[in-house]
Amino acid sequence: MDSEDLSRLTVSLAIGLLVGLERGWQTRDAEDNRRAAGFRTFALSGLLGGVTGLIALQTTASVIGWVFLGYIAAFTAFHWLEARNEGHASVTSVVAGMLTFLLGTMAVVGDLQLAIACAVGMTVLLALREPLHRWIDSLSWQEIRAVLTLLAMSFLLLPLLPNRPTDPWKTINPYQVWLLAIMIGAISFAGYVAVKAFGNRLGVFMAAVAGGLASSTATTLALARLAREHPSSSGLLSAGILVAGVVMMLRAGAIAVALNGALLTSLLPTLLTAAAVLSIGAAILWFRNVQQETPELQISNPLALGTAIKLAALLAAVMLAAELVRRTFGGVGVLAVAALSGIADVDAVTISIARMAGDDVDLNTAARAIMIAIAINTVSKAIMAGWVGSKRVGLLVGGISAVALAGGLVVAA
Repeated sequence: MDSEDLSRLTVSLAIGLLVGLERGWQTRDAEDNRRAAGFRTFALSGLLGGVTGLIALQTTASVIGWVFLGYIAAFTAFHWLEARNEGHASVTSVVAGMLTFLLGTMAVVGDLQLAIACAVGMTVLLALREPLHRWIDSLSWQEIRAVLTLLAMSFLLLPLLPNRPTDPWKTINPYQVWLLAIMIGAISFAGYVAVKAFGNRLGVFMAAVAGGLASSTATTLALARLAREHPSSSGLLSAGILVAGVVMMLRAGAIAVALNGALLTSLLPTLLTAAAVLSIGAAILWFRNVQQETPELQISNPLALGTAIKLAALLAAVMLAAELVRRTFGGVGVLAVAALSGIADVDAVTISIARMAGDDVDLNTAARAIMIAIAINTVSKAIMAGWVGSKRVGLLVGGISAVALAGGLVVAA
């Protein structure tokens, strides 16, 4: 036996000790000799798996299967006796024992780091038994359905889509478009969870941040509607709309720079200045109105799947329009597309133009197009806030937004 074999066997034992520590603690109130498996049993299970793997390396791999079957037969039999005596049954410890044995084997014959990671993950999952049960009990069917829908979108539908442009102009990638829909849906769900977890007052802020990551336009409409229903909280909700605008600006800048680092010097000073002014305005409104009535946020759709798909479809349409207009009119056409698309959303034009910057569109034109889209989107949201919400909301959001855009324009100039 060389030093590496000894080291791997030590890891197998450590895996068993880790799991055994958790299992032993969970059954610490049971009488001695009344437990089927505890700290020592799980520690020996990990070591047994490691020794079995070492024997298999020197003989044949079938040894692992035969020893594993014998181990499971004995382990299950003792747990059956324990369940019969105690009057309750649980398969958790049986599965944990199986995994402990197999991870001990993997530590010797397979990927050592993966075995350790799986052991830690299993132990954490076992230790979180009570919090997980409480969390599951608190879930509604609507929330479970949202999670299942996200999982189906991510692991069933996404792998089936081609990860390449499929249109005649080589612009629209179905995989990336659907991935964006998944991201928007996930962020919307995160906002719903934040409101439920942190309550209405802090939930306004959390919803604004999460909404700004997904769609600041949709967030503006939702908070403006709440402001109409709760006029006394219009200042607080106006602050939330401004926070969503800040997140939108920072998100758009981060996306553009991530796709094309050459845009950093052109975009960063302008966007940071505008975002800073919006942040100051939001902070003033927040602290002035934090003692007022907090609205009761009623979020009926935690996933907002329809909105996510519409925004993803808008992305595809804007990417195609930007490419067609660019081919026809050049840089001037790109600026026009940016202004029109910015009315509803900035992500689509930001992604499409950032990809073309430096190749099909020069960097200055691309930076101007992205800033135009952000400015138009900011103005349109102020108008929406006043139209859907109230005159006061429109004046608060519009006035602070105008100062922010003016500051960004000065820096850009």
